Parts: sequence; structure tokens; C-alpha cells
Amino acid sequence: MKDLTLVIPAKFEKDALPVVLDELEDLKIKKIVVIPKYDHATRQAIINFDCEILDQNGEGFGSALIEGINKVQTKYLCIFNADGSFDPRYLKQMVELLNTKYDFVFNSRYIEKGGSDDDTFLTYIGNKFFTASCKLLFSLNISDVLFTYVMGKSDAFKKLNLQNTDFTFCIELPVKAKIHKFESTSFPSYERSRIGGKKKVNEFKDGFLILMSIIKLFIKKI
Repeated sequence: MKDLTLVIPAKFEKDALPVVLDELEDLKIKKIVVIPKYDHATRQAIINFDCEILDQNGEGFGSALIEGINKVQTKYLCIFNADGSFDPRYLKQMVELLNTKYDFVFNSRYIEKGGSDDDTFLTYIGNKFFTASCKLLFSLNISDVLFTYVMGKSDAFKKLNLQNTDFTFCIELPVKAKIHKFESTSFPSYERSRIGGKKKVNEFKDGFLILMSIIKLFIKKI
């Protein structure tokens, strides 16, 4: 998997990120860790690991990912969480799918062999609603639009001109991939418990922003 780079947004993950990087150590992949400039503790915690540390210029989850994506030079890239919830055992199979006809592989917790230790009733219902909305409005063929465990061809990522700097990035990515007529597929994935045990998503605030993002993308489409 030498043609793969993981883009890892990390904000206040000094406890979890070293565990994640240690688990990835034996894999022959590049890693770009994007850390806010003020988060000195996380940076110090991974200083001895084999990864590129990128100072985040903007603010927000989407901003970290966009800045990381723009730095990737390998054929493929994958968004990978710093909190331990993403299982690296799926990476090889995802690369194999990209070597066939697909441009993007979207992991899903809601198809056979998928699941989650992290989902709550509220996030489950919200995800089902937003996924159904995107299927209706944009004819998406994926089953988990809020799960950002996504791998794709690096040039395809960059052609999307992604702009959402907050958590609504998770909606912008699959919708723009569909609008640009890239080939996408769902892949079953089991989401593990976060090492820190705390979500950084506010279900109501971020849910409202996601809804607004869907509406804006649909208006631009028509």
C-alpha cells in the first residue's frame, strides 16, 4: 500500500493518536497528521512517530481535511480518524476496490458486516434521515453519508474543489463526487469505540448545519 496516504485530522488527541499511529506502524503507508497550531500537546505526543505533521492554518474538521488532501502526492488517499474509531484492517480491501472501476470507497456501518460501538440512537436516526435525503435529492448509492472513513483516488478528491470547513464536509464529499460523475461504492466497516470516549459532534447544531448544507448543494445543482 505504498501508493496510499492517510490524512488524519487531529485536535486534542494526545492520548488516542499515539495508539492509532502505533497500530499503523507496520503498514507501508504514508501519514499526514493535521494539527491546529495551538494544540502543542498532540504534536508533542507523536513527535517520534513516522508521519508528516502539518500545521492547520484554518479552523474546523473540514478545513483540516482539505489542507491535508492538498498535500497528498500518492495515487490514493484515505481520511482516517485520530480517535481510534477507524479499523485499519479494511485499508487493503479498499485499495483493491480502487484498483478496479471505483474512484471512491465509502465505508458504511449500515450494511451487512458493518456496525458501530459509537453510534447513539440520535446519531443513528439522524444518519438514516440525511442518507435518505441525499439518496432522494442526489441519487447517491451509498448507505452512510455521515461516516467519513473514505478512500479515493487523490486526483479525484482534488477535482471536487471541496470548501466546507466544518463537519458538513462529510455531506459535500459524496454529493460532489456524484455531481462530478465519479464511480463510488459502499464497503462494510465496523466503527470501534473512541479511545477518549467523547464525541466532538454536537448532534443538534451539526445536524442543522448538515441539513442546510444539503439544501445549499441541491439549490446549486438545480
